Amino acid sequence: MKSRKLSRTRSRVTILTAAAASVVAGAALLPSWSAGASTTNEPEVDAKTKATFQRLADAVFTDRTNALLDKPGQKKGPLTDGFSGNVALSSGSARTEGSALGQLGDRKDRLAKYGEKYSSGGTTVTLDRTRVKGSKAVVTVTETTKLEYKKVRGDEPKTTGFQAHHKLTFRANEDGEWRLTAIRETDDSYLAVNQTVKPKVATVAADGNMPSAPRAATTRPAPAKPKNLSSGTYNYKAMATYAEKYWSNYNPAYPNFNGHGAGGDCTNFVSQSLKAGGWKHKPGYVYDYTKWFGNADIQSDSFVGVNEWSWFALNSKRVTSLANVYQMDVGDVLQVDFDKDGSKDHTMIVTYRSPQGVPYLTYHSTNTYRRSVASVIASYPNAAYYAYRT
Repeated sequence: MKSRKLSRTRSRVTILTAAAASVVAGAALLPSWSAGASTTNEPEVDAKTKATFQRLADAVFTDRTNALLDKPGQKKGPLTDGFSGNVALSSGSARTEGSALGQLGDRKDRLAKYGEKYSSGGTTVTLDRTRVKGSKAVVTVTETTKLEYKKVRGDEPKTTGFQAHHKLTFRANEDGEWRLTAIRETDDSYLAVNQTVKPKVATVAADGNMPSAPRAATTRPAPAKPKNLSSGTYNYKAMATYAEKYWSNYNPAYPNFNGHGAGGDCTNFVSQSLKAGGWKHKPGYVYDYTKWFGNADIQSDSFVGVNEWSWFALNSKRVTSLANVYQMDVGDVLQVDFDKDGSKDHTMIVTYRSPQGVPYLTYHSTNTYRRSVASVIASYPNAAYYAYRT
């Protein structure tokens, strides 16, 4: 979750409402088909048409995933080219997707410079809901994508993956043919590797009493900064195990802030992981950044807010800043300021470090498993990064 802009209006009732909303949001993922055309003059949306909506959505996101794959000599056209007639891309959407595939091709080239390639990938799209009103159909879908790392260095983990949620708008023309006219990501941060939408950012006012983290370099090789994973203070393996258990299936013991317009679930998720590894509650006033606590009923701002977490972590000396992102190890935390305005926007936790020193991040909003720090930097080369040793 992004910082709360110091609003000071949050209460236990708000938290309970957010928790209840997460249950409703989960229920919305179940298929709930709307009725077809309300009048005989309106286009019909039968089961076959809905299935084609789903297939076109699958083609769109599969094309995006395929644009990242390292397959020399592959000259197949986009899967969306195979759609025409009753359901297809609009001319505007076709141009938008063509531009997106070009941007992802550039991202693939940047990744290769960082020593990362994907040998194969798979994307599946499930249709969660269809709402039809006249000549407009709004379709919500869940995309699940898995990529296999190509053995470039030889020490990469086997796979990375993510789960993203989208809302697609279709409009029918005079002939009753449906055209996909718009795609909107409904997760709060837009941080999937095959997405080209700019991440959401928030501005948070700070004062001189709040500790400030220095930016971390993103160059390799990084100066050695070994971490004792068995020091006895914290259980770093437990942090990683928790994060990799709940990266896509949220722990019902906490509220889910993804998609609720509150900035996302990223810091809430990282705090849960740190708690699983031994971080203890420091109870007190919700808005006091020197306190830290969270459960199903109430959380401190430092438990769920990006900047507030940083202020607490540094002030309490539970973390120290790292000079380079490649110094991070299991249980360490990475934050990103996408527009370099001094307000941090996103929080992630390291759940794996390769033998040759590449950290891999797991996070919420968009739900992601073992994405390399190189991939994040290649996707957002102009961002500011902050690395924390826990």
